[in-house]
Amino acid sequence: MRRLLAVGLTAATAAIIAACVSPQQKPPAAGFPAASSPPSPSEADGVVPDGVTVLDDEVPAVARLHPDLLHALRQAATAAADDDVTLYVNSGWRSPVYQEQLLREAVSTYGSEDEAARWVATADTSPHVSGDAVDLGPSDTTDWLSEQGAEYGLCQIYRNEPWHYELRPQAIDDGCPTMYADPTEDPRMRQ
Repeated sequence: MRRLLAVGLTAATAAIIAACVSPQQKPPAAGFPAASSPPSPSEADGVVPDGVTVLDDEVPAVARLHPDLLHALRQAATAAADDDVTLYVNSGWRSPVYQEQLLREAVSTYGSEDEAARWVATADTSPHVSGDAVDLGPSDTTDWLSEQGAEYGLCQIYRNEPWHYELRPQAIDDGCPTMYADPTEDPRMRQ
């Protein structure tokens, strides 16, 4: 009787497990890859680890910035250090893949492409993808740059993004240009 009960329990357990496990998916049709989510962007795509400064050449988000922008940032960093301010990089150069992921996330967060465009550009228009923009922090960094960045040609471009800086060499003599309210006002974003 015990043996019969054990066999019955084993069969019942196997049936329950089989019912709970989803059936195997069919392999993709010939010539079509299996559906999968894209791999998460990495440091090689421009993801910035904590504590990176404008002096960290081994980090692609810094090393792949336009050389003129990087030079201006390093000059500013030297001067800022005299005031006990460090220019930390939150984002710099980004791969197109990373930029598109950020845009998808912004659409999800803000509910529409139009609203997301106030914060994140496409890979085709983003100055981050070309290495012409850097996002800096924390607030003592952006406070210092808002006061002294123009001396190095470093200008805040968008009023809604106090962390976003780009190189405007004419600012050394003429001051930074008037800021756009957000990227939707920037003609470069309308390509």
